[in-house]
Amino acid sequence: MSQPEIPAELTLRPRPATVVSLNVPVETLHELERVAMSRDMSVEALVKLYVGQGLRQDLAQRFADRVLDLTAQVLARHGQSSDQVEQS
Repeated sequence: MSQPEIPAELTLRPRPATVVSLNVPVETLHELERVAMSRDMSVEALVKLYVGQGLRQDLAQRFADRVLDLTAQVLARHGQSSDQVEQS
């Protein structure tokens, strides 16, 4: 099986954005600056990274919770009691 060709350049699609202003403790900003510097990135990029990671994690958890709820509903319709569903 052949490997897919990897593009030579990464092309980013511009997405609409808006400005958000945050008040953070000065010590937190200093820590963000320190971490950003160690990663060779801007504080803005680091904050975007953290927000993106947290958002993806929360969305994945919400999706998993929804799948479990739907699975419990299907099992309940097929004669499984709530106790049996929770034990599975």
